[in-house]
Amino acid sequence: MPIESEDRPSDSRYIRRVWRGRASGVERMTSIATSNWELVFWEEAGVVHAAARGPETSASAAELTGDSTSFGITLAHGVSMPHLPVSGIVDGGVESVHVTERSFVLAGEEWELPGFDNAEQFVEKLVRAGALVRDPLVEEVVWGGVARVGSRSVQRRIAGATGLTAGAIRQIDRAREAAILIEAGVPALDVVHRLGFYDQPHLARALQRFIGRTATQLQNPARAPQPLSLLYKSEGPGAS
Repeated sequence: MPIESEDRPSDSRYIRRVWRGRASGVERMTSIATSNWELVFWEEAGVVHAAARGPETSASAAELTGDSTSFGITLAHGVSMPHLPVSGIVDGGVESVHVTERSFVLAGEEWELPGFDNAEQFVEKLVRAGALVRDPLVEEVVWGGVARVGSRSVQRRIAGATGLTAGAIRQIDRAREAAILIEAGVPALDVVHRLGFYDQPHLARALQRFIGRTATQLQNPARAPQPLSLLYKSEGPGAS
């Protein structure tokens, strides 16, 4: 297969998902929207890279050059990096200024490159060093909790931690869940009713904007113009 990937849940309050992948013989892929920050590490043409990436508010085409391997830590909602301005990382990212086969620089310090199996230990080190912070209210509100502070204050805290509104986060994650259901063979009309879309055109617009696919292409991947990036359900806090 041109793109192979796997992912796993995490019991860390700071991590939503851990994933890794390999691409071979692929020049372009569709990168789907995501509402979370990520730490991403990849090797391409023998060169190792590391970057912090912010939420992506729409699907986009990503260029691939040759064979590559990648590994990522998708952070929980409300987890951010104080040294990076939120406004500059949404729909973008910041690549490490110095990366070797064993280490990289983040927040002005050198860190050992983490792996798929020790992501939690690595994130814990970042937390202790103050390179990662978490606002628990953000995840609570995003997943339907009732905030104990005023709505304007809540929206400021969500935007300050994620760069997005709570509504935008829910729209992105609902589209991702819809894509998973359609890939699994659930009829589009059932997805509309199950996830609260107004009608099938509303679902179609969400899929095109956030996933970069039509329902037909999700049901029949061979009809899609290029491979799709990793797609997994955005479980709520404590899910596994």
